Amino acid sequence: MMMPWLMSGLGLVILLLAGDALVRGAVNLSLRLGVPALIVSLTIVAFGTSAPELLIAIQAVAEHAPSIALGNVVGSNTANILLVLGIPAILTSLHTSECDSRKNYIYMLIASVLFIALAFCGVFTVWSGLVLLAALALVLGMAFREARDHRRCCDDGADDLEDIEEADPNMPYWRVGVYLVLGLIGLPLGAHILVDNGTEIARTYHVSERVIGLTLIAIGTSLPELATTVMAALRRQADVALGNVIGSNMFNLLAIVGVATFVGPIPVKPAFLTFDLWVMLGASLLLVPFVFFKQDITRTWGFVLTGLYLAYMAVVL
Repeated sequence: MMMPWLMSGLGLVILLLAGDALVRGAVNLSLRLGVPALIVSLTIVAFGTSAPELLIAIQAVAEHAPSIALGNVVGSNTANILLVLGIPAILTSLHTSECDSRKNYIYMLIASVLFIALAFCGVFTVWSGLVLLAALALVLGMAFREARDHRRCCDDGADDLEDIEEADPNMPYWRVGVYLVLGLIGLPLGAHILVDNGTEIARTYHVSERVIGLTLIAIGTSLPELATTVMAALRRQADVALGNVIGSNMFNLLAIVGVATFVGPIPVKPAFLTFDLWVMLGASLLLVPFVFFKQDITRTWGFVLTGLYLAYMAVVL
């Protein structure tokens, strides 16, 4: 009875380690090939950190468990706001009043509304995927232009490499190769183990694949964001904490389901349309006071956000 849980944990650990290895390998290979650090940070790092969610979505759709894919995206986005910002705020207040995340936050809200509108078509098809990926390309294009203009105006392109945590200009090619191989083998392997055992748990406990996606898998794949945000909070880098959550949510909505639709259609269960998607949107709107009205996410708010997440879990389970 415990074996599926242990194997799910193993799959998750393999996924997270392989995702990190792939990002390190891809970043350093790109820099060696002369790709500007700015483009690397906007694309490869962002895509790489979402690799576990992407591989789970692809694996779930391929194994005819599309509700796990959709549950993972919706559940991760809800967890990113309520849990990933809530727990660090309990440890130490996040001084979000000092951040300016309004533009990216508006992009995230637009992405959320677009995602919900497409969900009401009843199924995410290849055409839905193309719309989501086109929106992602638009956001990335604007982010790149803005970052390039900022660099020109400040004239400090030398700092770009320092902004990429995984960059190591002295990493030998053989080590880059090892990271890439570990990432490319580990990601599909971890996703396969996690999805297989997640569906086994669902069958054993007579819960739906949607619930497994929203809970076990969503919380698991949000752990890297939680770790990053806790460290950012302890270092008093609220801009990193908030930017990490907003960026991750935008990628989850536009890239993951967008790419997964090329593997197969993703039908939307009625429970998503009547409850889960609205909880996700409501959680996103909870950030309005912190983004627009310069409020800090205090310890009290941390308890409120975490409490709301626990209440949501109680309803789902």
